[in-house]
Amino acid sequence: MRLSALLLLNCCFFASAAEGPALLIKNGYLLSVQPGVADAPDSDVLIHGDTIVKTGKDLSESGAEVVDARGKYILPGFIDAHSHLWITTLRGQFRNKDGEFSPVSTRSGARMQQQDIYTAIYSGAVEQIAAGITTSGDFFDNVRGPAWGEAGFKALNDAGIRAVMFYGGPDKTTKTAIDLEHLRQLMAQPSARVSLGLAWRLPRDMQDRDNWAMRDREFNFARQNKLPVQVHVSGKPDAMFNALIERHYLAPFVTVVHATDAKLQQLAALEKAGGGLVLTPVSEQRVGYGLTRTDHFHGVDRLGLGLDGNALAGSADMFATLRLAALTQSGASKDEARPDPRRLLAMATLGGAKTLGLDKMTGSIEPGKRADIQIINPQTLNMSGFGGGDPAALIVYSAGPQNVDTVIVDGKVLKRGGKMVTIDDNELIERANASARRLSEQQ
Repeated sequence: MRLSALLLLNCCFFASAAEGPALLIKNGYLLSVQPGVADAPDSDVLIHGDTIVKTGKDLSESGAEVVDARGKYILPGFIDAHSHLWITTLRGQFRNKDGEFSPVSTRSGARMQQQDIYTAIYSGAVEQIAAGITTSGDFFDNVRGPAWGEAGFKALNDAGIRAVMFYGGPDKTTKTAIDLEHLRQLMAQPSARVSLGLAWRLPRDMQDRDNWAMRDREFNFARQNKLPVQVHVSGKPDAMFNALIERHYLAPFVTVVHATDAKLQQLAALEKAGGGLVLTPVSEQRVGYGLTRTDHFHGVDRLGLGLDGNALAGSADMFATLRLAALTQSGASKDEARPDPRRLLAMATLGGAKTLGLDKMTGSIEPGKRADIQIINPQTLNMSGFGGGDPAALIVYSAGPQNVDTVIVDGKVLKRGGKMVTIDDNELIERANASARRLSEQQ
């Protein structure tokens, strides 16, 4: 379904949601990620169907399923604004000196069949849900044919996550065109949670006119069909960012990814165009793009955080991403007071929703938005010893996926009491391992 169509549906959420079953979260600490909106201790959240209809104290609803959040924190689900979920079954293969990410993922990606793609994306999305991530911007740049594209789209739908699947080509060198006709066909397939975008790349050779013509056709397709676009700015970041500016590619539907060393004038051009930016601190440092100073990007309104793929980040741990971003800022600036945990949490939720064009739908807990929620349990040793006050720093510096007690996506409880509701972990782990072994044996 097109992003524009999904946004149009937002107008009807509140009216249609009342027809669905009721879910009532009771007595939790509702943590706000919206500027000017205070936290609400001892608060309830009432959900009808897929939609939040009310927040407040002492709410009740006859026949509602109750989720007890007493002593826990209620937050919007994290938004992984940029990922490569198809690399999930390549975990452990990126070994720095003898296994750099790009050549390893390129070789292994060429061996992946559609069933391998399904397993990788499905298991990666389930892992994200278990860790409190309710939305993924999945940059699927290993679509080797229509069957591969279908497998990725189905995997995201089956996993239960909300996602924008950015449809790319099979060739990171950008020599091969994206299959726009198949992308058009996928756009016609209805999905309540998964929409489509363009996983776009710039030419490696900036002087290659034929390649630019190919890229122009892809970009214009996205513009005409109102699809969101994500594009990497890395490797030759200065030349790539300048090309986006000079060729007038920056626009509200375009999100730049990485741009670790972007110049202030480049960021100003992005902001003027209304574009978005996603930072992936763990992967950017891992592959040597440099230190990700989040304070360097304060002038960009639509600013989100991403993992860049569970396998490249190590795991689907947005808490680790938040912590690294905070520590890098204080360490690089030599100023302990620099990091703002509350702002980092906003980047990992509402900020990510803005970059994906989904902020009318998700990213914060307020009436009329989809019920994409995580509940964090601090009653564990790693979060013990907290005497009260603003819990934002506690969550950023101390919490981990093990503290995610409950996850709700689109009004459906997918994790409860620390356990996934409908997933057999052991079976899924074995399936992922079997696919990984097959890929390894083909080397």
